[in-house]
Amino acid sequence: MNRILFEKSEIRDGVATCGGARAEHILRVLHGEVGQALRTGEVGGRLGTGEIVAIGGGTVSVRVRHGEEPLPSWCDLVLAPPRPRVLKRLLPQLASLGVGRIVLVGAKKVERDFWGATLLKEEVHRPLFVEGLMQAATGEMPSLVLRRNFARFVRDELDAAFPTPNRVVAHPHADAAAPRPAGPGDGRLLLAVGPEGGWTDEELALLESRAFRRFSLGPRILRTDTALVALLSKLNKEET
Repeated sequence: MNRILFEKSEIRDGVATCGGARAEHILRVLHGEVGQALRTGEVGGRLGTGEIVAIGGGTVSVRVRHGEEPLPSWCDLVLAPPRPRVLKRLLPQLASLGVGRIVLVGAKKVERDFWGATLLKEEVHRPLFVEGLMQAATGEMPSLVLRRNFARFVRDELDAAFPTPNRVVAHPHADAAAPRPAGPGDGRLLLAVGPEGGWTDEELALLESRAFRRFSLGPRILRTDTALVALLSKLNKEET
């Protein structure tokens, strides 16, 4: 944890109180004691600093001062989800890397059983996003929505939800020229990443009909979590 984040409901009269993993991290890793300064922030809100004012009963109380804006997200993601255990490992990384909105879509090669996964519940995946934000020392919370019908989402919703012209679809056998990293005038990036078995020809054609440009990391077939980290690193426009 490079910044301790608190939910809005945990902050009262300028004092934030936490227990569990965050309190353990403060006490065992940061060797926290009363009067010690911490880097803090509010989930989905502003960042700043705090001072430990009380320790006891497995909790830590911190007087916080939050006035800094968090790092903004810089891209959005249309993702054919991998197996739940892979997605669970991936979600904190997406939050750390600056992904804002994530749409999980029902591509043809997504396992049907996936849609019953408990990970899709907000109370389950939200803590994973918070974990990633604390690692990245920022606080802008990603959002996650489900669209089981891929074709209907792309035809009827995508353009209104993501008006950016800067659209890239990852495909290991892309034969088009790789797009350069986005510049300031290109708009926010929208990245589409398919299942580990790949997009079907029909799915690729539908995405390309909505101005997605193909992009390949090479001929190797990568796991979804490996591919996404590599893709976001390649296409990142933050601070460039």
